[in-house]
Amino acid sequence: MRKPGEGRRVTGDPVHDIFVIGGGINGCGIARDAAGRGYSVALAEMNDLASGTSSGSTKLIHGGLRYLEHYEFRLVREALMEREVLWRNAPHIIWPMRFVLPHHKGLRPRWLLRLGLFLYDHIGGRKQLPATRTLDLRNDPAAKPLKPLFRTAFEYSDCWVNDARLVVLNAMDAAARGVELMVRTRVTSARREGELWAVTVQSVDHPDVTRSFRARMLINAAGPWVDQVLQGTLARNDVRNVRLVQGSHIVVRAKFNDPRAFFFQNSDGRIIFAIPYEDDFTLIGTTDQDFKGDPKDIRITEGEIDYLCAAASEYFAEPVRREDIVWTYSGVRPLYDDGASKAQEATRDYVLKVEHGPDAPGNGAPMLNVFGGKITTYRRLAEAALEKIEAELGARGPAWTATATLPGGDFPATGFESEVARLRAEYGFLDDGFGRRLVRLYGTRARMILGSARSKADLGRDFGADLTESEIRYLVTHEWARTADDVLWRRTKRGLHLSEDQRAAVDDFMHSLPVTGIAAAE
Repeated sequence: MRKPGEGRRVTGDPVHDIFVIGGGINGCGIARDAAGRGYSVALAEMNDLASGTSSGSTKLIHGGLRYLEHYEFRLVREALMEREVLWRNAPHIIWPMRFVLPHHKGLRPRWLLRLGLFLYDHIGGRKQLPATRTLDLRNDPAAKPLKPLFRTAFEYSDCWVNDARLVVLNAMDAAARGVELMVRTRVTSARREGELWAVTVQSVDHPDVTRSFRARMLINAAGPWVDQVLQGTLARNDVRNVRLVQGSHIVVRAKFNDPRAFFFQNSDGRIIFAIPYEDDFTLIGTTDQDFKGDPKDIRITEGEIDYLCAAASEYFAEPVRREDIVWTYSGVRPLYDDGASKAQEATRDYVLKVEHGPDAPGNGAPMLNVFGGKITTYRRLAEAALEKIEAELGARGPAWTATATLPGGDFPATGFESEVARLRAEYGFLDDGFGRRLVRLYGTRARMILGSARSKADLGRDFGADLTESEIRYLVTHEWARTADDVLWRRTKRGLHLSEDQRAAVDDFMHSLPVTGIAAAE
């Protein structure tokens, strides 16, 4: 491999049908769907997969109960229909969760909550998820962490998702179907040359390493950077298609032991969730406020911390205090700018727009811009994008992702416990917690990490919280992990369970591993 600094080299420029900018859920979902239909695809992500909005969500596959108030019926119905589809596709990282919505006197009346939940139960083709039921909080265990003033609640179904892993699994399946997928690779220029796009990319880690591509169609799926791509890479001026909305979350030590989550209404009309998280914690969020600046600089604000603590403390008998917080994270939602007056009222629906050369409408190399969307509807967004792609490049193959499992998800949707039992039977040294964690992250692919091990010592160094050398090597080899943050905060969330010294040890180990990807290819 050439050493960095030996001079700029540009490789040849292969022709692909599609070049995708952005390695979040929409970019990876589109790339996977397109490759599965027979298109040749390349994808470049300037950071790590799911390093932006796609790992900053509330981690729910949900219809969006509150969107009914804004008459987003099409979006809610589509999202509700996707819950069980995605659960079947990835039962290791997606599973049903029950939500408890306490009735708060002075806020939305009981009849309105019942009406909304009736619609929620019946417009989305629910088959396996349990229906809504009413709880008497005077004798239901859900009341234990709550203030005694709450007497009635409604319990309904949605699903939980490990959002960052959903992105990675889509990327893995895309690569297995032929997508040339590059992480830590920035698109520095994209220009039309007749009927093709000429795209140049640059390694973030080794800036002297560049590559060039040609593609028949460009997909701008850069999420909150979608307008920046248009302004910078494509030299557009005064572009404003998305409204950037900040959503922040806090993580505290577990506030309750119940497996159900809570849906709390606030007096300002907003809502927050309090969700069991990573066994030992409670996740509380989210906020909604307009964001200005570069999305890479996103951080929770002092005001957001105060807001989330106060909102949760309205319901929990034991207040949520600043000193309880063990971690925070924030994401920037790139909502399509529909002119809504409040951030929480801006549409969560997606908008797809195809454009051609400014001097040749209907001719010239096409570009598809992806605006908005939510993680629940990423697969349907990809199918809608493929309709646009087919109109430009011609149809290749039928839609297929509704019934295709993601890597590691090849077991029945209701078969998680059985899969854990099988894995523990094969590897007798696994305790229940370790076995469940591996199946929750990797599904049937956990065996690729465990290999021929007959004891935990065979997995190499244990960095703490059952994060072993074998697991890290797997993530580097098969999941594009390059840094300790990739491993600790996106692929595994073990960062929550490790000490500062243990996290530093992971970082040192990552630096000792060989480089892979675009720089290594040179």
